Amino acid sequence: MQVEAVLFDLFDTLLLLEKEEIYYEACLKKMHEFLTENGIAVGFNDFSKVYFDVRDKFYSESRQTLEEPHFKVRVSQTLHILGYKYDASHPIVIGATNVFADEFMQYVTLDKEALNVLRKLREKYRLGLVSNFGLPECGRKLLEIHGLSKFFDAIVISGEINQRKPSPKIFERTLKALNVDSSKAVFVGDMLDLDIRGPKNVGMKTVLIERRSSKGGTDVKPDFTVKTLSELLTIL
Repeated sequence: MQVEAVLFDLFDTLLLLEKEEIYYEACLKKMHEFLTENGIAVGFNDFSKVYFDVRDKFYSESRQTLEEPHFKVRVSQTLHILGYKYDASHPIVIGATNVFADEFMQYVTLDKEALNVLRKLREKYRLGLVSNFGLPECGRKLLEIHGLSKFFDAIVISGEINQRKPSPKIFERTLKALNVDSSKAVFVGDMLDLDIRGPKNVGMKTVLIERRSSKGGTDVKPDFTVKTLSELLTIL
């Protein structure tokens, strides 16, 4: 297998995220506190119900369109339904988004093997990162905090370009930035539909890292399966 570039997913691949039910309520509560302090007179239960309705509608639509609007759009639409006509550029929407992101970062940890594996791969390959994340500024901040940014020649986060995995466009954009053909690239991720099916559709080889969230289409098979990042050094 001739390889010139290795591309990675972010969450539950390089950075480990606590279970959604643990972090999400905490993030929403912080965001609601901020909104309450800034004149949004809505109880937490009502706010969270509308927020999840909006979020789930976004998720449903994105599965069809493969688009990824910035998280601020989600906050703005929630407030619109609650009677507050703030667009995505309003300071209150931006502030609420930042509070959510700051709390979210408290629930993210670095895989203990990530730095060493990236350092060694960097000696031989160009490295790219492709992440589905509606909070791209938060994603880039996490990369800096955990010392990952310096390893990557290309970083593409869905919320910055309004395209999400498994759209071919997000992979093609990253490959173009790396100046490498898809046949000479490997993608590493934890989700079968997003990180295996998506890259395969553009001609990349794939590695599934088995995490608690490794799920998706059962009809798609990775070229390799690993349980730890360090196993990549043997495969490549």
